[in-house]
Amino acid sequence: MSYQVLARKWRPRTFAALVGQEHVVRALTHALTDGRLHHAYLFTGTRGVGKTTLARILAKSLNCETGVTATPCGVCSACAEIDGGRFVDLLEVDAATNTRVDEMRQLLENAVYAPTRGRFKVYVIDEVHMLSNSAFNAMLKTLEEPPEHVKFILATTDPQKIPVTVLSRCLQFNLKQMTPPLIAAHLARILAAESIEAEPAALQLIARSAAGSMRDALSLLDQAIAHGAGKVEEAPVRDMLGTVDLDYLFSILDALLANDVSGMLRVAGEMAARSLSFSAALQEFASLMTRLQVAQFAPQAVADDLPERERLIDLAARLDPEYVQLAYQIAVAGRNELHLAPDELDGFTMTLLRLFAFRPEESGSPAAPTPSGSPEKSGASPASAQSMEPVKSAAVKPKAKPVARAPAGLAMPSNAGDSPDWHELLAALKLSGMARELGQHCALSSLDERRVALRLSPAHRHLRMKTAEDRLERALSEHFGRPMLLAIELAENSGETPAAVAQRQRQELQEQAVAFVEQDAFVREAIDLFDATVVESSIKPIQFE
Repeated sequence: MSYQVLARKWRPRTFAALVGQEHVVRALTHALTDGRLHHAYLFTGTRGVGKTTLARILAKSLNCETGVTATPCGVCSACAEIDGGRFVDLLEVDAATNTRVDEMRQLLENAVYAPTRGRFKVYVIDEVHMLSNSAFNAMLKTLEEPPEHVKFILATTDPQKIPVTVLSRCLQFNLKQMTPPLIAAHLARILAAESIEAEPAALQLIARSAAGSMRDALSLLDQAIAHGAGKVEEAPVRDMLGTVDLDYLFSILDALLANDVSGMLRVAGEMAARSLSFSAALQEFASLMTRLQVAQFAPQAVADDLPERERLIDLAARLDPEYVQLAYQIAVAGRNELHLAPDELDGFTMTLLRLFAFRPEESGSPAAPTPSGSPEKSGASPASAQSMEPVKSAAVKPKAKPVARAPAGLAMPSNAGDSPDWHELLAALKLSGMARELGQHCALSSLDERRVALRLSPAHRHLRMKTAEDRLERALSEHFGRPMLLAIELAENSGETPAAVAQRQRQELQEQAVAFVEQDAFVREAIDLFDATVVESSIKPIQFE
C-alpha cells in the first residue's frame, strides 16, 4: 500500500477532531442542532488552519443519511463519498484557476437542478477572492436568493479583496492561527498513534516554524521523520530547519555582560561555519528578549517546565529592563536591514556591535572608549539608540547639575539616628538589573547592626521579585561585612526615593532645556514669523559631567 502523508491521513473528519477552532465549531454545532442553517458561509484565515477541512465536515453534516446533524456518522455512503472526494453533490471549485465570468455562469446554471444523491447541493469555492469582478457580479443573484437545496461555502485567505456586496450575503467565520503549544500537543498525539519516538523540544521547534498552520506543521513533521530516520529528535530537526540553538544566543548575552566583544564575534563565526540563518537568529533573539522581559516583570508567567527557565531567570536579574527593550528593537531593526548589508554575516556582526555599543555601563566600571560625538560621549539616552541616529537636539546645552559620587564604602553608623543616606548607600552597592530597580524605588525605614528595613510604594509591588530581594540583601551583607536581614514593607514613602530624585532631576534638566530653546533669539524670531510653537517633547537635554 502506498504511503499517505500525515497531513492527509490525519485530516479531521468530524468537528470533534478539529483542533484550535472551537469558536467556529461551537457556532456551527448550535446552528446544525437547532436547524438554523444559513445559505452561504465564508471561512477566512491563513493557510493550513482548516478552512477546506471545515467545509467538508459541514457538507457531511448537511448530507449525512442519518439526517442534518453536528455529528455525521462517517460510515454512510454520503459521508464515505465526501471523505473520498467523489460525492457528486459536493462541488469544490478552485477560484484561482476559474476566475472568469463564463466559468462562474456555467457553474451556477446547474444550481437550479435538484441534488443527485444528497440532501443539499454544496458549492465549496476556495480562494474566492481570486474571482474577477464580473464573476462576483454573476454569482450575486444566486448567492442572495439560492434554491433551498443549495448551500455555498466560500473560503479565502484575503477577505479584504472580496466585494462588500458578497460579504453582506454570507455568514462569516474567522479561523484563528494555532498556537505553538497547541500544535506541539497535537503532533505528540499523532506520533504516539504512529508509534514514532519524538523529543518534546523537537516538536516545539516544528510548531514554531509552522507559523500557526497545522498543515505546515504536519508537512514539516513528515520531513523530520524522514530526516531523522524514523525518529524526531531536537538536533536533527534544528539542522533540518536551520534554526539557531539557544546556546549560541545565551553565549552572546554572556559575552555581552562580560564586555567581551571578541567573544560575541567568535560566536557569530561559529554560526557562520554551520551556515545558520542569521535572519532566523535575529528572530530568535528578539523572541528571547520578549521572554526575558516577561521573566523580569511577570516571573510567575514563565513555565516551570521550560528547558531554559533557569538561564532566563538568571539573565533577567542581570540585565536592565530598559536595555532588554532596546536590545529587542536592535534585533528587529537588524533583521529588517539584513538584506541591505554586504552579506548576512556583516549585517549580523553590526547588529551585535550595536548591542555592545549601546549596552549600559555598570557603576564604577571603566567606560569603553568611544569616538567623539558618539551617543555615549554626548550623554544620549538609550532611547536615542532606537532609531540609530545621533541626537538631534545637540544645540540645547543647559548646564547640568553635578552628579553625586558615592564614596567607596559606607561604615555602619554608631546609632540608628545617624542612618546613612539611602541614595549614597544604594550607589555604593553597585547593583544592576531588577535588584537596582527595586532599591531605587525604596526608601530607608530603619537600619541597625543586623537589619535593613525599606519601604516600597504599593504602586511598585511588581518589583518585589525574590531574585531581586536576594541580590539586594546579599549586596548589603557584602557591603557591611556581616550578614544583614532585608525587610521590605509595602507602604507609601514620605520622602523621595532614588528613583523619584532621578526623575525630578531629569524633569529639571528638561525644563532648563525647554527654557534655553524658547529664549534663543533665532527660535523667538521663527515663532513670531511663522506663528509657530515649540514641540517640547522633541527637546532633549545633554548632560556634561
